[in-house]
Amino acid sequence: MAGFEERFPAPDQFRGASDQLHALVTAQTGTDAFGPDDYLPGLEILLQSMDVDPHFTERGRRIAWGDLVNVLGARAHAYRAMKANPAFDARPISRPIVITGVPRTGTTALHKLMAVDPQFQGLQTWLTGAPMPRPPRDQWSQHPQFLKVADQLRARYDAAPDSRAAHLMVAEEVDECCLVLRQSFVSNLWTCGWSAHSYDAWWQQQSERPAYEHLARVLQLIGSAEPDKKWLLKNPGHIANLDLVFETFPDALVIQTHRDSAKALPSLCALLMQRFPLMEEGSAAKRARAMLARETQKWADAVHRADVVQQQHPGKIFDVVHAHFHRDPMGIIRRIYAFADLELTPEVEADMVRRAEERPELAHGVHRYDLADFGMTEEAIRAPFGDYIDRLGLAPRKSVVA
Repeated sequence: MAGFEERFPAPDQFRGASDQLHALVTAQTGTDAFGPDDYLPGLEILLQSMDVDPHFTERGRRIAWGDLVNVLGARAHAYRAMKANPAFDARPISRPIVITGVPRTGTTALHKLMAVDPQFQGLQTWLTGAPMPRPPRDQWSQHPQFLKVADQLRARYDAAPDSRAAHLMVAEEVDECCLVLRQSFVSNLWTCGWSAHSYDAWWQQQSERPAYEHLARVLQLIGSAEPDKKWLLKNPGHIANLDLVFETFPDALVIQTHRDSAKALPSLCALLMQRFPLMEEGSAAKRARAMLARETQKWADAVHRADVVQQQHPGKIFDVVHAHFHRDPMGIIRRIYAFADLELTPEVEADMVRRAEERPELAHGVHRYDLADFGMTEEAIRAPFGDYIDRLGLAPRKSVVA
């Protein structure tokens, strides 16, 4: 990270820096092919927002600029690889398994447990940063792009060590579709790294259809070496766009995870706030309170939209309650496999049991937070979700005193 910051300092003003950004990425990647220009409006709005919304630290400015360079660079890598592999889209994506749910509801644990099964292919973190036909696994550790992403992740966790316990990303493990979707610059992910109020207001009025079209093409590209292998995908943001998921992948099967919003959303905001001292100056308390209020309404709206889509696609969405998965992960896995008509071999089941017992996500400690830091009560966090919490039995029942 430091080497990048020294070689490519952030511009004094982000507004109007699009040409500079494209020139830098072209010099880095050796290509000026960025695909359809539908990503440009979002990029322009984001750049404008970066001048007015966040109070960047000096290092925060450099990190934010580096994020833009890396994401636009990933898009350039994808379209260069598509040009070099013209038959990459010969096969459609067939019957993908898509895991989604409000963030911090167990999507990652379920995703990584299912990814133990070799019948699936997934989006490895390093390939989201440099999309290409997936090389043989024994070549990854020598690949320049793999090493680059591994170094970037190491620098990120060195800067914010506590984030390892909250959400650990590993270059060779499967990751979220949002890392590809954000390459179209219409993504809620751009509101997470730093304050981006004006971008967020713009983003909420946009369709993410072009981003999903880009995702489908990237999946075809990465999976072109093994086109018959079933895709296992995961992204919390899909619940806000389940209509686009089924439009893009008509035969998809969706697994939706559920947890008490009064537990999930403060956990999410605590995770997002871990980089605040590194990225921005100002009051962390004000940022935290505004963030929880925003995220609560955003994800409540997403849940309500997902309920409508579930009614339109009966039998295509399987519900998993976080507490049930935590208590009996393999019982839930067996039910998911029956729902999706998948074979769970004894060998794979044994491997899954081992991973579930080892709980590698706890190797770096437990993610802790205090609801008092966010200025909302549990009742206020649950209220926008309507009957969703009670309908799925997500919150503890209040005792009634006679």
